[in-house]
This record gives sequence, C-alpha cells and structure tokens, in this order.
Amino acid sequence: MTIRIVPSQATLGARVEGLDLSRPLSGDVFQMLLQALGRHGVLSYPKQQLTPVQLRDFSQNFGRLEVNVAGAYQEPGLPEVMVLSNIVEDGKPLGLSDAGQDWHTDMSYARMIAFTNVLYGIKIPQRDGQPLGNTAFCNMHAAYDALPEAWKKRLEGMTVLHDFDKFWEMMRRERGSSRPALTPVQRAARPPVSHSVFLEHPITGRRVLYANPGYATRINEMDAAESDEVLNFLFKHQTQEAFTYAHRWEVGDLLMWDNMGTIHNAIPDYRPDEPRLIKRCQVMATRFFHDDGTPRAVPDTRLETA
Repeated sequence: MTIRIVPSQATLGARVEGLDLSRPLSGDVFQMLLQALGRHGVLSYPKQQLTPVQLRDFSQNFGRLEVNVAGAYQEPGLPEVMVLSNIVEDGKPLGLSDAGQDWHTDMSYARMIAFTNVLYGIKIPQRDGQPLGNTAFCNMHAAYDALPEAWKKRLEGMTVLHDFDKFWEMMRRERGSSRPALTPVQRAARPPVSHSVFLEHPITGRRVLYANPGYATRINEMDAAESDEVLNFLFKHQTQEAFTYAHRWEVGDLLMWDNMGTIHNAIPDYRPDEPRLIKRCQVMATRFFHDDGTPRAVPDTRLETA
C-alpha cells in the first residue's frame, strides 16, 4: 500500500496512511516522516497494533528516549515507556491520570530538550459517540510569525528560565491530583534551565517561539515585573484559536508531535468511569543538539538502526 501524508485543514496536523509501525522503517520512509513532522507539527498514524516493545523501537528511531524523572507508571521492564491512564485496578492506578492537562511543551525544563512525543491509544473514552481526552496543539512557527516586529526586536537574543517544578506543582494544586510532591532528589535532578526565547527550528530552518505557560517562569534579562508582563502577553498570544489544532483520538492511533514547533494540552473532559489508556515514549532532541544543549552544526537526520 502506498504511504500517503494527508494534511489537516488546520494550522497543524497530518494523517499518515498505509504504514505499519510494527515493522522496521526504511531510510527513505524515515526521512519522509522526519520532514513531515517538522512541516506539519503533528502526525497521526491510524489503526496501529503495537506491543510496548514495538512502540519503543519505533520511537527510538527519532533519537534517545527519556526516562521520566518521577520514575513511576512505567511499563514493566521498559522504563522508556510511560503509562498514562485513569484506570484503577485493585486500588492501584495503572498510570499517571492527569498528564499534560494544561498548555506546555515537554522537556523545556531540561538542558536537552524534547524533540517528539509518541503516544499510542489503547483505550479512548467516548460519550455520545464522540471521543474524549483529545489532545490540543498550538503552532509555534505561526506564533512567532504573527508577533509584531516591535516584539521580535525587543525579545531578540533574550532567554527564558524553565522550571519543572512549576507545572508539577500547578497540577498538584489545581487539579485535585494524586501526584506526590517531588522529593529533594527528584527536584535536584531537574534544576531550572534557560533557553532562547526564539529558537531556529532544526528541520524547517524557521524561527519558533520557545516559551510556554507550563514551565517558563522568567525572562532572565528583565526584572520580575517586566518579565511577568511579557510572559503573560506571550502566553496569551501563542494560545490564540488561529494557531490551534486538536487531535480526535481513536483506538489504535499513534500520535506524535514536534515539541519545538508546538505546545500542547491534554483536554480532561472525561470522568473516572470513562477509561483512558495510552502508552507514551518521549524522544530527546539528540539529533539536533549536543548534550550541553548547544545546537549541532549539522543535524543528524540518519535513520537510527539497531
């Protein structure tokens, strides 16, 4: 079957048809997917049937896999595969029940940022025939392009501080979450880091706005009051409806997105009795950045092979 990439009619998103992700990728197919991910920001692959090992193997084609700092809700024997679920069995939750429920981009709080998240839908809640727990995205290429020139000049060369604790504590405080407080060891493993407010995207070569409501806490070159004003403006600007796309989940979907070119939000519109089960891998941007976070002069776009 011929592989087809079908763009959505929104600012982001495309569907990839005719590809069985349980099988190894060829170099040509990998290049097609890599470029499509940069161009469309979000790719969905319908009707997949994957084991956790196959999910891991597909994901690690795109770079080194991250093991979540919380160290919980991992697939047995596969710490790179995290379980996201609201299902409770024998009084024990199967997975993290409140993952990603506000605007953010993963791993902006780390020196080595994330490239792509890869999620596989096993159980998707529905109500009245409509899927729940959909994932919304905003286009950070478009957000940068739409900034007034005066703002681009004002923020040129500036950096923003990102802090893992901001989002974690917000989820604990505002969602009635069962998340525990981070231990001192977990907190020390993720100290705040700074990144440029504007990044050059390593696939598209275009600028993106790299500040997000979940983790960005301070424009380093500004005092606290000015920084708060600027970040509030940027957060409102980047989440405009014109930049937004939402993926409507179906069982068997594999969904992946570019964390540099998007921010995302898992919509928590389902009840505890409406089961959701998703397995996730998170791919670091090791193709494009050195371990210290500096860009590679020539990005590595080869297919990873075992």
